[in-house]
Amino acid sequence: MQIIGEVKKMGVYVTSISTAALFTMGISVIIFIPWLIYTYRKYGFLSFSKMAITFSFIFYAIAALFLVLLPLPTTRDTCAMQPADTVHYNLHLFQFIDDILYKSGIVLSEPATWRFIIKQPAFYQAFFNFLLLLPLGVYLRYFWQKRKYAFGALGVGLLVSLFFEITQYTGIYGIYNCAYRLFDVDDLLLNSTGAFVGYLIGPIFLLLLPTHQAVVEKTDELAKRNIVQPGATILALLIDVITVMLGSTVLALILPNAWYSNFVATTSMLVLLFVVVPLLGKGATLGMRFMRFRMTGAEGEKALKRSTLRRFLAIYFTYLTYVLLSLISTMTAVELDMDSIFYAPFVFINVGIFLVLVILTFIIMVHVLRVWLSKGKRQLYMDKYANLYATRRNE
Repeated sequence: MQIIGEVKKMGVYVTSISTAALFTMGISVIIFIPWLIYTYRKYGFLSFSKMAITFSFIFYAIAALFLVLLPLPTTRDTCAMQPADTVHYNLHLFQFIDDILYKSGIVLSEPATWRFIIKQPAFYQAFFNFLLLLPLGVYLRYFWQKRKYAFGALGVGLLVSLFFEITQYTGIYGIYNCAYRLFDVDDLLLNSTGAFVGYLIGPIFLLLLPTHQAVVEKTDELAKRNIVQPGATILALLIDVITVMLGSTVLALILPNAWYSNFVATTSMLVLLFVVVPLLGKGATLGMRFMRFRMTGAEGEKALKRSTLRRFLAIYFTYLTYVLLSLISTMTAVELDMDSIFYAPFVFINVGIFLVLVILTFIIMVHVLRVWLSKGKRQLYMDKYANLYATRRNE
């Protein structure tokens, strides 16, 4: 029965971690692009070490919270599920030691009996409480670097643990009318000690990641060499495209309700974002301003207007290709009897257009990926056609 009980507890841990993973994926989708913008603006390149630290910390924080709170009671009236004399707190420090020794056969003066410790459920509960905030100490070591701040990590661990315990004791701040888990001072001790130890051993786990100082040094080097990473140009283009999509949606609502409204709205936004804005902003579109760079012509500033127009035409031609193919597909998407002489040609045209759209989209995706991975050796096709290159300098 004891083994079954431990298996059930492990199932609760797995469920909590799995739920945290799902929440992390959802949050990551929402914050990914804003986070990329922030990273590029701050460092001038996409730091994979920063990405690993940021998103793993989000997962860890959610998982730690869920391990503390889940599973939730099935009713808000948790008082009715407990005896009237239930005590919702333990203020006896080191009670976990008494729980481990209770009816365990362990005699502290006899080392031979110490092996029974690992068979005690109370031991595993205390050990998991110790491990809960140990990763927090590792994360703090990455950001704070110096060993002298170890007691600061202890304090942070204590505050986080206190937040967990108060959350439990208050029934998640009144959602439940009684606490459904115990407020335990031993948890405060074990959690904060885990954070402290995690801070001390943090360098062992961080050996494979560049230090924060190394990232800053690379940022300075890129700035001195006036290097704009391919990821920045791609992200700037993505920001511009999203702006065009949002702006054209709003503009289409204002225009008369006609079949051409979306086309006119999108064309207007493309002209605004890729012609008017860069001409007024010394070669920088809205996305480029977010990413802190601009385009300059290889033939000098005098040719910038012509190059900007060429870049717009390359983008607009791509858009027109999609529009024309979609229009043809719509015109041929009519219901025909299978015996009609037009049935086979119309099916052939629709399938052919679909395949062309898929292939064209795939080619663009592969092109963008190759540019991203080229380390600056390749350009986006519209920039290459326009003979433009990215620069961080404003002169």
